Amino acid sequence: MEKRLNAYKANPEAIAAMSRLDDHVRRCGLEQSLIELVVTRASQINGCAYCLHKHTSEARAAGEREVRLYLLSAWRESALYTPREKAALAWTEALTKLPETGAPTRDYELGLAHFSEKEFVDLTLLIGVINAWNRIGVGFRNVHPNDEALSETWEIPEL
Repeated sequence: MEKRLNAYKANPEAIAAMSRLDDHVRRCGLEQSLIELVVTRASQINGCAYCLHKHTSEARAAGEREVRLYLLSAWRESALYTPREKAALAWTEALTKLPETGAPTRDYELGLAHFSEKEFVDLTLLIGVINAWNRIGVGFRNVHPNDEALSETWEIPEL
């Protein structure tokens, strides 16, 4: 993997602003398990190894069952997810694949059937934030820890 700039050092003010929005959506009242499923699914779609490593580790630490993480890319075919989680995952896929999907009305209506208007805005912001982090991670080639001992350390490595 080629070395690229460290966005966190190159523009700490911008990263701090992103971090504040990230902090807001993580404390907005949505369930922690739902947040972790959403950020993991978006990271799967975007192919961000760094974010996948980070968020699956955090999900497991928060009590998420591994089987639900293993089956996340096939959530439509599994009974392991609640209707609310499925609505969130449908909206996650719709917005993450926006050029392909156009945010279909069926996914929008499904979301509003399971979330208050405030929650749906927070969910939408969460999806936007993780997609932005994925673009930073993939674009600048952030490397996930390759050593199990480093798995709990989430400092961006020197590039």
